[in-house]
Amino acid sequence: MFKTALLSVSDKRGIVQFAKELSELNIEIISTGGTAKLLKDFGIRVVEVSEYTGFPEIMGGRVKTLHPLIHGGILARRDNPEDLETMEKFSIKPIDIVTVNLYPFEETIKETNITLDEAIENIDIGGPTLLRAAAKNYKYVLVLVDPDDYQSVIEDIKKGEISEEKRLQLAKKVFEHLSKYDRAVADYFESKILKEEFKRDWIIPLKLISFLRYGENPHQKAALYSNNETPSLCDAEIIQGKEMSFNNYLDTHSAVLLASEFDEPVCVIVKHNNPCGVAIGESIFDAYKKAFECDPVSAFGGIIAFNREVDSGTAQEIVNIFYEVIVAPDFEKEALEIFNKKKNLRLIRFPSLKDKIRPAGFDFKRILGGFIVQHWDTLEDEFASVKVVTKRYPTEKEWRALKFAWKVCKHVKSNAVVYAKEDRTVGLGIGQTSRVFSAKIGALHALSSLKDTVVASDGFFPFRDNIDVLAQNGVTAVIQPGGSVRDQEVIDAANQYGIAMVFTGIRHFRH
Repeated sequence: MFKTALLSVSDKRGIVQFAKELSELNIEIISTGGTAKLLKDFGIRVVEVSEYTGFPEIMGGRVKTLHPLIHGGILARRDNPEDLETMEKFSIKPIDIVTVNLYPFEETIKETNITLDEAIENIDIGGPTLLRAAAKNYKYVLVLVDPDDYQSVIEDIKKGEISEEKRLQLAKKVFEHLSKYDRAVADYFESKILKEEFKRDWIIPLKLISFLRYGENPHQKAALYSNNETPSLCDAEIIQGKEMSFNNYLDTHSAVLLASEFDEPVCVIVKHNNPCGVAIGESIFDAYKKAFECDPVSAFGGIIAFNREVDSGTAQEIVNIFYEVIVAPDFEKEALEIFNKKKNLRLIRFPSLKDKIRPAGFDFKRILGGFIVQHWDTLEDEFASVKVVTKRYPTEKEWRALKFAWKVCKHVKSNAVVYAKEDRTVGLGIGQTSRVFSAKIGALHALSSLKDTVVASDGFFPFRDNIDVLAQNGVTAVIQPGGSVRDQEVIDAANQYGIAMVFTGIRHFRH
């Protein structure tokens, strides 16, 4: 039934065992370059493509398998008299199994400082042609692009039957793989031409990473997909704990982006996709203590992100409370031993947290029947255009607090009002339909005095009533976008109370 197989793979996972089993079934193996060498090193009988075709590999390996003996053997229809006559005339043998995966283009372009020429050399030509030919002729040729399919195919060959449904499934997987590969190449070329422009047509290449326990709620199914961008939480290493849930990923994403705003050691505690405590300190132990004290009740069952390695002292403090996820650039060995006592606690090693994270690509949000797409909310200098609009200027201490509060406010659901000191949040007003409601709720959440705190607002204050609330709570300085038709009314109110106010000219709504 199966007499000849062509093997040419970039991803060598499982290929040696697969080839051994094919050989034991008396299936002749044709192979190329590195794959042929690897198989020979393991004592597997291989006919190299150049030997099979009588034509050498040329142009530095660019031309290897593009030959009638190869493609005729793949594309020939075994029940077509004309095809069979042509095969006999030109001594073309049928090739029954094609196992190919492609040059690692996507992995190559992830590398920093990759040149256009280097990227181009990793565009596969022969591989896609082989796969496309074999998939087109799936009724007669088994085509494999995924090493995870090797074992099941071997089992089916041994049984002596492979259903047409399975052949079609393998062919479908090939075309999905090729579509994703071609899209990656096209996107890379487009990035060299259009830079940040929006595309007329958008194909998003998504790869299934894992199925999740469930979605936002237990009755919703969910899965994790990667689109080959970097940095990526899909690449983060889960080193302990239960599998991640849909909500875990959402909350971890929010915590990571907020933590990466800071150069200082920072601790971010997130609950229901909003921060409930954020603090910086001399160490992450110090930062964690302050962040936790902001709202210990909400912190329970939350997600923690650090931008420094987690030490044993911090770990010992953390395990006293129930958390879902801890994400950090790394963990000390002693810290891992302490966390190991909490078997269900998820630990995620994400080295990108050591640096300022700038998300790649675009921010997509799903709507009925489509997507809305925007640039990520990132700016090189958040404070380049700040303007003091009141009679009183902020003190140095207030400036530090205002900048801290503004970074946090950017990651709080609108309407957002953040009460803070220079190193920690004190009260958070989150997601209200009225900004004055957020101002009041943020004050209610505060567990320590609001006297001499500052406030950041993600959008402008539309009326002076917001300033009245802040003044009553002891706020001394405010940072906000400005731009309301009643700005002067709000400025006059701040001057009345002796509050320093800064306009950024930048809004940070987050829906």
